[in-house]
Amino acid sequence: MNSLRNQWMKMSLYKKIALFVAGVIAVMVLSVVFTMQVMNYSLGKFDSILTDNSRCYNLYRAMETEISAFETHMLAPAEGTKQKVMEACVDTEFCLEQLPMEYKKIKEERYGRTWNLINGYAGYREHRDAVLEMDPEKEAYVTELYKVYEMQEMLLKYALRLEQETLKAGNDEYMERADMFRYIHWLIAASAVVMGVVLFMLARLFARTLIYPLIEMAKNSRKLAENDFAVEELYVENQDELGELVHAFNYMVRATRNSISLLEEKNRVEELLHKKEVEKIDMMRRMDAAQLELLKSQVNPHFLFNTLSMISGMAKLEEARVTEKMIENLSNLFRYNLRTKAQIVPICKELQVIESYMYIQQMRFEPRIQYRLIQEADPEAVMIPAFTLQPLVENAVIHGLSRKEEGGRLTIHIWEKQGTAWITVADTGRGMSREQLEEVRKRLEAGEMAARGIGLGNIYERMKKLYPDGSCRIYSRENAGTVVKLEIPQLSADKGKEMVEKGYV
Repeated sequence: MNSLRNQWMKMSLYKKIALFVAGVIAVMVLSVVFTMQVMNYSLGKFDSILTDNSRCYNLYRAMETEISAFETHMLAPAEGTKQKVMEACVDTEFCLEQLPMEYKKIKEERYGRTWNLINGYAGYREHRDAVLEMDPEKEAYVTELYKVYEMQEMLLKYALRLEQETLKAGNDEYMERADMFRYIHWLIAASAVVMGVVLFMLARLFARTLIYPLIEMAKNSRKLAENDFAVEELYVENQDELGELVHAFNYMVRATRNSISLLEEKNRVEELLHKKEVEKIDMMRRMDAAQLELLKSQVNPHFLFNTLSMISGMAKLEEARVTEKMIENLSNLFRYNLRTKAQIVPICKELQVIESYMYIQQMRFEPRIQYRLIQEADPEAVMIPAFTLQPLVENAVIHGLSRKEEGGRLTIHIWEKQGTAWITVADTGRGMSREQLEEVRKRLEAGEMAARGIGLGNIYERMKKLYPDGSCRIYSRENAGTVVKLEIPQLSADKGKEMVEKGYV
């Protein structure tokens, strides 16, 4: 047994598969042959009984036909009637020749009746032929004719008794074998179970030596794909191609595990270096911020505010009310731009700056520019990034309304829905053609407009970083106007602080 097992393990995959297929085919062939033999045996018995019954019945019918043809000819002789008699006689003799005469098969009673029928028909045939050739005018014609009739009646009775005896023998044989016929389907089912067990054993042997190792390799491969390298090495007894594959797989796992260890060590070293690099970059950013504050400090806000206040006071003394108000609005603009440090502010602060800016522009362009604010949300509660509205309004005035001879209207619409603030800055200025609008949208998406200060490109980039679920869209039509629509999810204070600390704005 061990010897056969060792030979099987050493066998190549091709031979194993070939033997398995041959075994399956052999089992199927044996099952089919066994079923056919059982069916042939059972059907053969039925066929024998039915054949004997059919032969006896055919003989009886042939004799009836012969007697009828003979009687018709005797009553009205003609060449055609005699021919029918001869054909009927040939059929009767053929049926007689088909009767079984094997003593062991048909037993004593049927054998005796068959023998009497055959010998009786031989004597009858001589008298029948003699009467057919006899002259009806002879004196002995009628006597011989009635003698033939008597012989026909006797033979018909013999044939009937033989048919009855054959039916009785067939019925007895069927009853003797009926119990065996009832168990044929159980015998076939038992053979199917045996064949199934053999197939199961073959399949199990095939699975244990071929399928199961492949399944285990697939499981380990999935673990490796999920970065789980704590897999146990596979062990197989196969000495075929599959065994070589398993050994190579185990070697690959060991090598990968070692490589992972080396990479992890390398990553730790790189993380330390990266940490130092980040600290260096952070220091440089702080230095840049300090330099920016230094540049801001060069324009002294106090000096600027004091100067503007002095000019405003002089305008008041001179009763130049318009000049005074323009200087105050200009002071508000500078104050907001220079003093605002927060990254996210209530929209009311942005609107105050817009009011100051639009007052100055309306004074500049007189009635050519109209301004309208529609608020459908609490301006104290809606939070937006600082320096968002003023650049959009400035773009609308400079690039849209001021270039249109008859001027136009600027409308800011603010509303809130399901935790999201919606803001539109719309103007009825010159607008853009379809080609110009597509070009602006492409440049915004590519980030080509973000490096031009606090403009539309800068706002677009800040919106993408601050609000992944938000949006900044621009719509325009030539000689009809432009609309910039902002979708700003209202973040919690903690979330906004977290984004500021990460340097997204």
